[in-house]
Amino acid sequence: MTDYVTTPEPAKHQKIDTSVPHSARIWNYWLGGKDNYPVDEEAGDAYTAVFPGIVTIARRSRAFLRRNITYLVSEAGIRQFLDIGTGLPTAQNTHEVAQGLAPETRIVYVDNDPMVLAHASALLYSTDEGATAYINANVTDPDRILAAAAETLDFGRPTALVLSNILGHVADYDQARSIVTRLMDALPSGSYLSINDGSRGIDPVFKQAQDAYNNSGAVPYNLRTVDEITTFFDSLELLEPGVVSVTQWRPEPGSPTPEVIAEHGGLARKA
Repeated sequence: MTDYVTTPEPAKHQKIDTSVPHSARIWNYWLGGKDNYPVDEEAGDAYTAVFPGIVTIARRSRAFLRRNITYLVSEAGIRQFLDIGTGLPTAQNTHEVAQGLAPETRIVYVDNDPMVLAHASALLYSTDEGATAYINANVTDPDRILAAAAETLDFGRPTALVLSNILGHVADYDQARSIVTRLMDALPSGSYLSINDGSRGIDPVFKQAQDAYNNSGAVPYNLRTVDEITTFFDSLELLEPGVVSVTQWRPEPGSPTPEVIAEHGGLARKA
């Protein structure tokens, strides 16, 4: 029932640095996961001491992604996903949500964190009808990602590209836009782009906490304005309600009025 692929670099050959906090492990800690080290917990606790709302952002981001995937599978008929910046396995990963709705769905995960690679077996669990694969690569190398993903996905068929809290790790904004363009250019008409990222200009306490985190020695994550996040969707057809706080993107019927948080995202279709 599992579909494994050979990664370019075996996990045993990659060193996991437990002396420096890592964003994927801190994010896992905020989501309630256990795949982290004391240095990550310390960094996570230091962050929440300044901005407790980061835990809400982490969990609402995951809920936003789940609603995106549900729409893509149930309403848009998408059966292929390229999820870049996967992070550590937690509850309701892309393949769990998608294959729970359509078992034949195929998913390719991409990350370059040795710890994510070490846990790839959890990400590679698949239904018999579908498939999952894991690529050890950096978002800044889209050509390599596309070449490897083509071994599992058929880029002649509509595919959903998921970039969840990853573009903030690309410091240069023009480079980040170029990466999105390169990836979407390789996908056919009828494909979709899902992006969510931390947003600047919404919550000054969040900005303060993030700036302090970036100066701590951890891998920086760059907040961007809502306009900058929106520009990632240029030339695509944004679905309603556009680029909004992730809590406000098609909330579950009957849920309380969503609060605005400093995490924005959207979903768009390639014509």
